[in-house]
This record gives sequence, C-alpha cells and structure tokens, in this order.
Amino acid sequence: MKSLAERCGLHDAARAVACEALRARVREADVRQVRVAWGDLHGWLRGKTLMPKALDAALMDGVGLVGTLLLKDTADRTAFKVFEPVGSRDSAPAGFAGAANLWLLPDPASFTLLPWAPGTAWLLGQPWFADGTPVQQDPRRVLQRAVARLAAAGYRLRCGLEVEFHVYRIVDARLDPAASTWPPEPPAVELIHPGWQLLSEAHADRVAPVFDIVRDTALGLGLPLRSLEIELGPSQVEAVFDAMDAMDAADAMLRFRNGVQQALRRAGYHASFVCRPPFANIMSSGWHLHHSLVDAEGRNAFADASEPLSATGRHWLAGLLVHATAATVFGTSTTNGFGRFRPNALAPMQVAWGRDNRGAMLRLVGRPGDAATRIENRIGEPAANPYAYIAAQIHAGLNGVARGLEPPPPTEAPYAEGGAPLPTRLGDALDALAADTALCDAMGRAFVDTFVAVKRQEQARFDAAEDKAEFDRREYFSRF
Repeated sequence: MKSLAERCGLHDAARAVACEALRARVREADVRQVRVAWGDLHGWLRGKTLMPKALDAALMDGVGLVGTLLLKDTADRTAFKVFEPVGSRDSAPAGFAGAANLWLLPDPASFTLLPWAPGTAWLLGQPWFADGTPVQQDPRRVLQRAVARLAAAGYRLRCGLEVEFHVYRIVDARLDPAASTWPPEPPAVELIHPGWQLLSEAHADRVAPVFDIVRDTALGLGLPLRSLEIELGPSQVEAVFDAMDAMDAADAMLRFRNGVQQALRRAGYHASFVCRPPFANIMSSGWHLHHSLVDAEGRNAFADASEPLSATGRHWLAGLLVHATAATVFGTSTTNGFGRFRPNALAPMQVAWGRDNRGAMLRLVGRPGDAATRIENRIGEPAANPYAYIAAQIHAGLNGVARGLEPPPPTEAPYAEGGAPLPTRLGDALDALAADTALCDAMGRAFVDTFVAVKRQEQARFDAAEDKAEFDRREYFSRF
C-alpha cells in the first residue's frame, strides 16, 4: 500500500533527501522530542509531540489528529454536528463526519530547534485526508493557492510585519481544579511598564528582561526581527520585522506568536496578542501589514520614477479598497478586535487610503523613485490568522490589477463623516464577506463556508454573554 506522502504526490527524490537531512540533524542536535505543529483556523499552533524514533513513520504516513480541530471556534467548541448524517442541518463538511482523523504530514524543511526548550524542535505540518486529498479548509493551503495565482501573474508579494502586543508579569498562575471553567480562567497579572510614554528609553530598560527573551526567541527561530519598541499603552510593546515573501511572513507570524508566548511563560510572563486586553485604560493592539509586489526581474512593481505609486500599484490599491469590507474579517477576526475601530485612535474606521496617513486604512509609504514604496494595511489585529489575512490581500489586489481599477483621491481626514464605514462587529464583517462573491470564490468556498460558520458561532456566544468583559477575559485573554 502506498504511503500517505505517495498518495499526496509529495514523495519524490527532493523530499527523500530532505528527510534524510532531517534525520541527521535530529541525531547531531541530540533532539529528544519533536513537536509536529500546524496552524488551525484561527492561526494558532496545534500538534503532537513525537519521540525521534516515531519520525520516520510520521514523515511517510503523517500524524493523526482529530478533524474537528478545523471546525472549532475560539473556545474550542465544535461549530458543526459531526455525528449527524452528512447533508443534514448543520452537519460537518465532507470528510469531517464522525470526528474522523486528518493526517498531518510534516515538512522536513521546516525543522527548527526551539531556543527556549533545549532538546526540542518544531516541524510544521499540513493536514490531508487519508486518501491523499488536500484539506481545503486548511488556512495555509488557502495562502498557497493565492501565492500560486500571484506567481502565474508574474509577481511575488513581499510583506513586512509590525506586530503590537501586550506582556504582563504573572503574579498567580495557579490552576485551581475546583474553579476549572470552559473557557479557562486567565492568570492574575501585573504591568511590566506603566505606559503613556511612547518609545520611552526608561520603559525600555524596565522591560529589558522581556525584550531579551523576545529577541532571543525570534532570532533563535530564524526570524528577521528588526526592532523591539515600547508602545503607548500600559504593558504594550511592538516587534517589527524585515520584509519576507508572503508565505515566509505568514509562517513567521505563526512561529513568533506561539514561540514568544511559550518562552515568556517559562519566565513568568503572559504575552497576549488579543487586540484589547480586558483591563481599564488599555490601548488596542494592531497588526500593520506592509507589502509590495515584486516582478519577475525582482523590481518593486509599486515604485515609479515620477509618481508616488505606479499604475500597477494604483490598480492593486483600488482592488484592496473595493474588497475592503469583505476582507475585514480576515484581518480582524474576533469580536474583541472590532473595538479598535474608534475615532483618532490610529486605527481605521473607513474604507480609504492616504499618503503617509496613519488614520487611513491603507497608508501609502514612499515617494517618486523610492524603491521601498509600499502599502501599509492597518486593519489587522495581532490575533488574526496570518494565512487568511495575507491571502485576502493578494486576491483583492489581483482583482484590481486584472480589472484595471483606479483608486479615488487620497483622504486627508480619515475620521471625517461621510466615508464608507468599515464593519463594526464580527457579524457585520461576516455578512460583508458573504456578499462578495469574487473574494469568496478566490479564497475557496469550502474554506469560507467553514470559517463563516465557526465565526458566527463565536459572535452568537458573545451576543449571549451577560458579561462581555468576562467573555473577553476567558475567550481571548486566557489563550490569545
């Protein structure tokens, strides 16, 4: 019988060489365990820890994991009736009935030693059905298709990440069995800096132990960390990365969030990528996605010798604007994140672009002749799924290029009344996505239908919660 790798069409000479190199690295580095991990529907790692002797079987036949992991909301509640007959109301998508297994096939090239956990390594995997059929609900596969479509048009996307998040010192991490709840109670925490002094050198010295861990974690994972900064809010910080190709950027975001949380937790800190932690006087965190197109010759397709933005860049920008309301839910995908869209808060409220204007949804950075010309999308929250967020940008931008769309004039007053508003709640954003046939088709109907069903359940539970702050504490802050 053929192995899973063979059934998936992945077992070739190049992969055989990569697998043998992986085995050698495991021996040389004295690896005692390997975490085979994969990014779920929300962009957070799930996986199993294997002993080295189990790697050979995993590389050929995968690692079994329950398929409902792709059908769960942010509280790990399955959004489909997986034990009902296929085709009945709210039944699971094809292939997921009965909570059947998916098979996680590791990528040997993704092997990474964990800098905070000696003797432990990561391997990123991708889920497949047992017959070798791709799982269309897998967010990484959604981005793979988008990148392939972009390549067919003669381009690559380069992405620079600006990620704001909060770090707190844990003062009580006890997990009391008598008070166990679902979702769980977050730890009791205190601030690591008081805030309200942007880029403060004094605060930077206060948080040096945290920055040391974040720096060593990011660089130890091979991520192109550029800077660490003190943000305005209490206990809020920011990490900035050099530009990467789209898939590398999405993988980097996945590794960074999960790695930083784990490494800081070992040192007694709680890193939270939720947009708005459940405390008074916080500042919302955003994930600003800088990006530009690169053509087949490696040139920035947004740059122009005489204009701030090339014709291709204008078409791309216009596509982002046309599909902005539908794409919002991929950049801001929790009920919590929509609280960030407020006047004069350095977060967008309208579908608009501006020249170096941080209040606009899309900020054009660059000038005529600037090889670093780029568009910064400021709609994202740091808890967003990186694969879906970046894929939506690709499909929206390509649609504008294919149609030769032109953007309206730039805004100089992004918070003035009269502009096209962005959705202000998760449910409205899901409605906007459902109404955009072109974006839904491009992202893949199987993925979109599952994503929408899971997120509607999340919105319904938020609406039903009597204490919204308590919902945020347990649903998001305890795990994101």
